[in-house]
Amino acid sequence: MICKRCNRPLRTPKSIEEGYGPVCKKKQAEADAEFLKRQLTLEEVMEE
Repeated sequence: MICKRCNRPLRTPKSIEEGYGPVCKKKQAEADAEFLKRQLTLEEVMEE
């Protein structure tokens, strides 16, 4: 199995289950949080 973010081989069962290595998992969580912070909801768009 390979990492979904960096395409390197995953070695531990936990990483294989999650699809990310430990470093990429942290980076992906940060990217996801930033995306959600910036994403507008339909209600926010309609208020403008």
